[in-house]
Amino acid sequence: MNENSCSFHEKELRDGQVESVCAVCPPPYDKENSVLQAFRGIPISELKNHGILRALTAEANGWEPGAVSVEVLRAQEEWEAVDNIRTETGQASSDQPGQLISFNEALQHFQTVDLSSFKKRIQPTIRRTGLAALRHCLFGPPKLHQGLREERDLVLTIAQCGLDNQDPMHGRVLQTIYKKLTGSKFDCALYGDHWEDLGFQGANPATDLRGAGFLALLHLLYLVMDSKTLLMAQEIFRLSRHHIQQFPFCLMSVNITRIAIQALREECLSRECNRQQKVIPVVNSFYAATFLRLAHVWRTQQKTIADSGFVLKDLEVLAKKSPRRLLKTLEIYLAGVSKGQASLLGTQKCCGPQASHSKDLTFTGVCDLPPHSSKGTRLI
Repeated sequence: MNENSCSFHEKELRDGQVESVCAVCPPPYDKENSVLQAFRGIPISELKNHGILRALTAEANGWEPGAVSVEVLRAQEEWEAVDNIRTETGQASSDQPGQLISFNEALQHFQTVDLSSFKKRIQPTIRRTGLAALRHCLFGPPKLHQGLREERDLVLTIAQCGLDNQDPMHGRVLQTIYKKLTGSKFDCALYGDHWEDLGFQGANPATDLRGAGFLALLHLLYLVMDSKTLLMAQEIFRLSRHHIQQFPFCLMSVNITRIAIQALREECLSRECNRQQKVIPVVNSFYAATFLRLAHVWRTQQKTIADSGFVLKDLEVLAKKSPRRLLKTLEIYLAGVSKGQASLLGTQKCCGPQASHSKDLTFTGVCDLPPHSSKGTRLI
């Protein structure tokens, strides 16, 4: 035992007092020793009323910390910074907590932002020369009314815009498409293998929008957010996951958007746009009708991924030649669905989660098909 240590033994007395006896030496400071002597013989119940104890309490309340080391201050600043970042992140994510976005809301976004740099790239109509120009003038469709050309240019301008994952609206469009097709209630990452399950070729949907731009995502958004076409979208999505006839749903949709863009530029939709005095609703309906036609052909003719290029090529010819016919078929289908009648696609035997698209399958789109391929050739 060293010279500065003291040992005490406590003896409980009959009157409730506690006696402490120093066994070795008194405390080194007289002031502290006098304080200790003052507490001897005082009942515990009376300590709270003692003036010395109240004085010690007052000194404790006025206690101020000594110098704090630089390391402690730095650690405190870093922790506060982390807490602030966490708070700001929580506020940013709670602004739009899993909110779906409608087609009109997304369209209004493009109507209000500056798209002048993208608008410079568009070619509103196909340039024809010589005999082709004369034939189109004599036997082709009518020109689009002057008052509708600005709306047409907006559609073509959106097709020039790419996907920007830094734009919150773009992210909401992707999230809405994912939730509506899968039935999920939770947000998903903007990059990941889950996009392949929806029919994109990779983890980043932006890489598959070539030739259609953000218009391809707007068309998918229209398909899943319109109550009249949602059931059709889900039905085609189930067909795309068939254990034999599977195809990449979103990538096929992008190709159909390309067909709609070409039909608009070649003035194949001008007659219907002039009749309805609208462009965007006509292009949306044309896209949905063309997708429905593809699904019907795919199902009834037992097409597989190897037939994709030729199916799309034939579909493009039919869509440009008879757009009104396709639109009428869509009207009949939607009317039947509203009455609860059987689907035009028929009953499907769809696969479970284990039958996701194989990465070994090669999809051939409209832009990838060789121009002089034999019609009977199958793609591998």
